[in-house]
Amino acid sequence: MNKSIAVIGLGRYGKSIATELYKNGADVLAIDGNPEIVNEIADSVTCAMSLDVCDMDALRETGISNMDAVVVAMADSLDSSIMCVMSAKELGVPKVIAKAKDEMMEKILKRVGADQVVFPEKESGIRLSHKLISEHLVDYFDLSDSTSLVEILPRAEWVGKNLRKEYKINVVAVIQNDEFNIAMDPDTPLKADEPLLIIMKKSDLKRFER
Repeated sequence: MNKSIAVIGLGRYGKSIATELYKNGADVLAIDGNPEIVNEIADSVTCAMSLDVCDMDALRETGISNMDAVVVAMADSLDSSIMCVMSAKELGVPKVIAKAKDEMMEKILKRVGADQVVFPEKESGIRLSHKLISEHLVDYFDLSDSTSLVEILPRAEWVGKNLRKEYKINVVAVIQNDEFNIAMDPDTPLKADEPLLIIMKKSDLKRFER
């Protein structure tokens, strides 16, 4: 069964999330107060609606209470973000993710019920900085405050070795021809052009960047 997700606020970030979710098979309800923006995205989501996002009754009528998750993507408007987060939680949405522009906004949104708060610009900057520093690092994703998922090309000294035993590296998958091989034999020799997905502590990242 496809997941149903509502995206409230259709700026560049909200549009990107809504259309990508739809491309990947989710049922997407896109909501914004601007009818022109809603019309622009209408053919790229399951359903698009223009309404007052601060009106809880209007949100209720959209069926938002039946959604698996709601993304509140309006970091430029704290008042609207607060109202949307509160309304979604009061209507029984199990997971509400909100965009914030700073740490104060993050604290407020969590206080009013957001299950997760994201900083797209900050996270993008962190990922880019790590990629620039390391010649091996392909991509970088935060899993928690202490743990990251890293896509990295094998270093020369890793080839032919058991990474878990010799380097305490937890390899999740090998990417082969754009496919994720999660059934990798740790004793199988690594190829220099096949990136690895590794779960690691953030504190260990510097040893991969040298």
